[in-house]
Amino acid sequence: MTLQLRRLELGDMDAIERIERVSYRTPWSRSMFTSELAKPSSLSLGAVDDDGSLVGYLVLSKHVDAWHVMNVAVAPDQRRRGVASALLARLLEVTRADAERGHTLEVRVSNVGAIKLYERFGFQGTGVRRGYYTDNREDALIMWRDPEPGDAAA
Repeated sequence: MTLQLRRLELGDMDAIERIERVSYRTPWSRSMFTSELAKPSSLSLGAVDDDGSLVGYLVLSKHVDAWHVMNVAVAPDQRRRGVASALLARLLEVTRADAERGHTLEVRVSNVGAIKLYERFGFQGTGVRRGYYTDNREDALIMWRDPEPGDAAA
């Protein structure tokens, strides 16, 4: 499978909702995605397969001192095929010139696969948000990635 990575568009909303609903116990609403896609401070990436179907996405929001990875999801039948890795690599490429901002995210402490994926991209656990997830009060591991010295554009 060859992936094309591109910005998400409003026309992707049906596919985003399908993936979101099967990926999360407390999925984002359509209006939450629409709001993020409209923000100038957000970057929303989609992964599209050979037949043009959206198979994964990543939503990133720019804050004063960090890029916050807000949401990452991959269609269940496309997981473990490098889709999330491709999205994360692209986000680091796109934000590389912003040497003053690191990257942060929260992930369920039980989501060992996702934690290992983020660690491969240089994220490290830096703290815990107790009772962060509203569906079962599970804790979230806060992960941070410092900008690398070579990240700044020369």
